[in-house]
Amino acid sequence: MKLIPVTDREALSIRAAEMVAEKVQEQPDSVLGLATGGTPEGTYQQLKKIYDHGEADFSRITTFNLDEYAGMPKDHPQSYHTYMQHKVFQPLQLKPEQVHLPDGSAADLEQECTRYEKRIAETGGIDMQLLGLGENGHIGFNEPGTSFSSRTHVVQLKPSTREANARYFDSIEEVPQQAVTMGIETITDSRAILLLVFGRRKKEALLRLLEGEVDEGFPASVLKKHSNVTVIADEEALTDVSAEVMRHFTG
Repeated sequence: MKLIPVTDREALSIRAAEMVAEKVQEQPDSVLGLATGGTPEGTYQQLKKIYDHGEADFSRITTFNLDEYAGMPKDHPQSYHTYMQHKVFQPLQLKPEQVHLPDGSAADLEQECTRYEKRIAETGGIDMQLLGLGENGHIGFNEPGTSFSSRTHVVQLKPSTREANARYFDSIEEVPQQAVTMGIETITDSRAILLLVFGRRKKEALLRLLEGEVDEGFPASVLKKHSNVTVIADEEALTDVSAEVMRHFTG
């Protein structure tokens, strides 16, 4: 695991976008795993700038999203389908056949999980996966206690995760109680992983990731077993990380 410390959220977004663009320049038909929410939003804004300046060609990439709320229509304002259309697909002019998300409104969610796993496998797997870090250590919607061997599955969202996402809804009652998410093994099958962490709210989770043990009670800890993980974190998230630990992960 390699750590790249940056000053703030903007610097994090710029560096992350540069790394994604570098991957696409190196491998134009890259398969990218994408995330939603507040963490990657700045990165997507920076990717649009890179695209608008003609510095990267995204016309041959394939994308797979980490997750989607269960029981939510694709055109719902808070669906991840809608988020991705506005933040990524339209700005980068990606074609419908380039992009993939779990269908949270599928009649048979278990069958949808199987279909999604098969589609990822058919593309040859994910080359670079973008992740955020949940305050309880969740990655995707894989909550504490999720098996490290899990594949794409239906998950019951923890109250803390629903509360964290309630800011996007009119009330917490509107936040779905379930989601479809890539499993932990699905995520760690990715050939490279880029984890973005910023803000004081994430400092305890980041500290536990860097200094703690690998434990299914803290899903992100599995990343320490992966051979190609880069963590980009800002000064606020790194507040409690010691100089010794910083040297270990940056050296």
